[in-house]
Amino acid sequence: MSILSVTNLSHGFGDRAIFNEVSFRLLKGEHVGLVGANGEGKSTFMNIIMGQLEPDAGKIEWAKKVRVGYLDQHSALQKGMTIRDVLKTAFRYLNDLEAEMNGMYDRMGSVEPDELERLLEEVGEIQDILNTNDFYLIDAKVDEIARGLGLADIGLDRDVHDLSGGQRTKVLLAKLLLEKPDILLLDEPTNYLDEQHIEWLKRYLQEYENAFILVSHDIPFLNSVINLIYHMENQQLNRYVGDYDTFLQQHEAKKSQLESAYKRQQQEIADLKDFVARNKARVSTRNMAMSRQKKLDSMDVIELAKEKPKPEFRFKEARTSSRLIFEAKRLVIGYDEPLCRPIDLLMERGQKIALVGANGIGKTTLLRSLLGEIPALSGSVERGDNQYVGYFEQEIKGGADETCIEAVWKEFPAMSQFEVRAALAKCGLTTKHIESRISVLSGGEKAKVRLCKLINRETNLLVLDEPTNHLDVDAKDELMRALKAYKGSILLISHEPEFYRDVATDIWNGESWTTKVF
Repeated sequence: MSILSVTNLSHGFGDRAIFNEVSFRLLKGEHVGLVGANGEGKSTFMNIIMGQLEPDAGKIEWAKKVRVGYLDQHSALQKGMTIRDVLKTAFRYLNDLEAEMNGMYDRMGSVEPDELERLLEEVGEIQDILNTNDFYLIDAKVDEIARGLGLADIGLDRDVHDLSGGQRTKVLLAKLLLEKPDILLLDEPTNYLDEQHIEWLKRYLQEYENAFILVSHDIPFLNSVINLIYHMENQQLNRYVGDYDTFLQQHEAKKSQLESAYKRQQQEIADLKDFVARNKARVSTRNMAMSRQKKLDSMDVIELAKEKPKPEFRFKEARTSSRLIFEAKRLVIGYDEPLCRPIDLLMERGQKIALVGANGIGKTTLLRSLLGEIPALSGSVERGDNQYVGYFEQEIKGGADETCIEAVWKEFPAMSQFEVRAALAKCGLTTKHIESRISVLSGGEKAKVRLCKLINRETNLLVLDEPTNHLDVDAKDELMRALKAYKGSILLISHEPEFYRDVATDIWNGESWTTKVF
């Protein structure tokens, strides 16, 4: 049974086409991975099928009475609501049904027999829906999902306004899972989740009986939960049966076949053109030449897609720093209350440290305290000399109305426009991306603009807060290579072991000194 049908969908932004007459069909119970490089239109596709964006052309048809759940990380959470309050809103439609049912019971004492029979039938249907959806076990289900995603440890009575970005994502995801819709639309759900809760979500999705569409650049996670791939590339959408690894094999084989067919056809075209050129002037061979020309004119010419630019990250290195990067003594970080017990930390030149641990324990706060951006609650931090710091923040606000060129040129006014364009192109951005406003770029493209600023600044210490969020596979692999090659020091927050294990010389687990229990 088809839950969703998309037919001949076309869409673009200005003169930049995203889709060209693509079609898509989702069946009950299918677990789909929606993949493609940054900027190919995955999030745009999700917004279109959700009705948040109007396509230029095409038709989107949902099956009747299908409940759709969409993980939108930009959803607002109302100040004054606790985590438990938000999670319970997942059952609002069931509460409405119960209120409707109670209203029917109230009316039963004053209606005619025929009307009574109809009300009893409707009450029975509503009761079945309530039982099927575990309405009378709401508190138990809230607690179960909250424990799985680590929200119980934060405290379900905590005001959602006080949560970190990662904790907000967990709340939105937990609410969505509690709604248990007929189809889940998940756009990079592992961003901001720590390893333990990514593992829990993996198990949950493996056992999920309904359909879902998942956008993710976390390949091990993707491979473990999906059974179909839809690949977005060059304005097209192609379906592959199996996991991501199977898709890669099939995609490469298909690409090789197309390239071979292209070469054969190009040779045939060259031979035909040569024959026509040599024989069209002679009376004796003119008919044969015309026949060859007709074949040329009617030929369906194979076109190879242009190769997408692959990112190339090379960090500019400043002169060597002092041996001491920083030394923290009896350091306590936090805002209104401590986020850790007093800790002693030492980082020396050449170390590449991965800072890991659950969300909400203060990893970003620690980075900012070590950099001197926020004051410590107590203790001291001594920083070494000759430090040229490059800081990649997790969340950046502002600058969305600038073009990519303006954003980079503003930070490097000595560069020519040609040099700015070349620097952005090296980060894997096309001319159309480079000339676009940052607000219309995908999350991965925005990250590449920020990385462009970082790699063109001379540094000897990189402080990176979740740099791989939103980056596609090629960009992630290239960033890993560049960080391994970097001769300076690195302090990195990441929840992706596959990324940081090959980069880090040392791993610090923030859970060993936190005052929280996560």
